[in-house]
Formats: sequence, structure tokens, C-alpha cells
Amino acid sequence: MAEELEVKLSLTPRALNQARQWLLAQPGVRSGTDKTLINTYYDTPAGDLNRRKVALRIRKAGVRYIQTLKTQGEFMDGAHKRQEWEWPVNSAALDLGLLAETPLGNGINLVDLAPVFETNFLRRTLMLTGKGATVECALDEGSIEAAQKVQDLCELELELKAGNAAALLGWARELAAQVPVFVNLISKAEQGYTLAGLHRPEPLPESEALAHRVLHGLARAWLNGVTDQDLMADLQELADTPALSGEIRKDTEWLQAQLAAGNDMASLAQQSIRPGQLQLALISP
Repeated sequence: MAEELEVKLSLTPRALNQARQWLLAQPGVRSGTDKTLINTYYDTPAGDLNRRKVALRIRKAGVRYIQTLKTQGEFMDGAHKRQEWEWPVNSAALDLGLLAETPLGNGINLVDLAPVFETNFLRRTLMLTGKGATVECALDEGSIEAAQKVQDLCELELELKAGNAAALLGWARELAAQVPVFVNLISKAEQGYTLAGLHRPEPLPESEALAHRVLHGLARAWLNGVTDQDLMADLQELADTPALSGEIRKDTEWLQAQLAAGNDMASLAQQSIRPGQLQLALISP
């Protein structure tokens, strides 16, 4: 088992290419490999894995097959921190024996596992050095397919390989000044489950930090195409925070007005750098 720490950004194909070109022009950045990745996600007919907030997939990368189990984990200081188990396997078929010593070993009938959706994409990688860390940048472009429906997938992931975790936010903030990005708390697996009709993210409880509730609410609006009342209430609470800086307040009020006018969160995130910059400003350090 390993722990994974990453920041995930959603953006348009054009912005993804612009981000790649900008990164390649920075010192300490080198181009890595390009891979076509075919990923099949599994669950029981009752969606037991989704309810446990874990994702199980088989990935085909070239002639290799990799079986991976990931927990949803935690969102901390702008990054996803989660547990991950990964094994090389001989084919596209699940090796159920490998799951026995994981959280799936109890309470789930493993023989009921079956394909639910696929995420298939081209992954281009860059290695970023500097800011006290080594970071792998994965630029993914492709599609999610579930229940005879197809949804575009376009993401940039920054994963810490060594050094200071603050470098993840450092790179994300510099990118957000160059192209429109959206800090997305919704994983590829959650997007697939949503497309399959098996998942709908719910508002976080009041016990969560306000900034986290706002970020999650924006991600829900991005995914569902609907701005819920919980998000608008959290944005108002944020705007009313006395210690809020002037720039954050302006961007919060601008976003409130845009959403109240019926504008779609995904479209706003594609058209302006302000949503991404607001999201990253809300994250410490």
C-alpha cells in the first residue's frame, strides 16, 4: 500500500495544450512519456464499492495490465491524500485473490464485481523540478463511457514524487495565472459513477471547514450543471467573512452574481481565470 498526494485540475483541451507549452518553457521541466490508458472500473450491482468510497480498476497500458484499488481519502491543503494498492496482473480479468488483504476483503462478495464504466485517455507526462520538490504532471485527454453515454475528460494532475508538498499548490497557482483551470474535487471514478447513474455528490456537513465546503460545492455544480442552495449559502457566508481579503471578496461576489444569473459553473471555469484563482486563494498555505 502507498499514499498518493496530488492536485487535480479540469480544463479545456485548448487550455491543456497551452498549459503544457507554458510548463515546457519553465526551467527544470522535462518531457516524459505519452501513453494511451484504457481503464475499466468494477463494482457490484448494488454499488457496494462506491458506497465505501473506494474505486477498483484494471488499467491497460500498452501490453501491461495493472489492477488498482484506491480510497477516496482526504482533501488536505488543496491536495488529495489517499491510500492506493497497485498490482501488475496478467490480463484484463480481475485477480480477486489480491483484494483479500485490502478493505474489500470483508463484507463484499467479490465474485459479484463487474465492469461499470471506462475512462480512456491519452496521458502525456512532464517532470517538474524546483520549488523544493519533484512533481509529476500528467495531462489527460479522452473520454468517460458508461451506460451507453460518453463524456469528455480533460485533466491535469500534479502528483508529489519527492520533497515539499507546497510545490503542488505553487505550480497550480502559476498555471492558474496563465490559463483557466478548475480545482476539481471530483475524481475520474466519481465522474464515471455519476455518468452511470450510480452516484450524486451530496453537500458536505456544516462541521467541515467553510473553504472546503465552497470548493466541494463548486465541484458539485461543475459536475451536475446545477448550482444548489448549499453552495450559494456557503458563498454568502464566505463573502460575509470579516477577515476575507479584498481580492478574494471581489472574486467571491463576482462568482455569486454569475451563478445567481444562471450561468453554468463549467462554462465559467472555461471562460475565465477567476474561478480557478479564487479556488486556489481559498487553499492554505
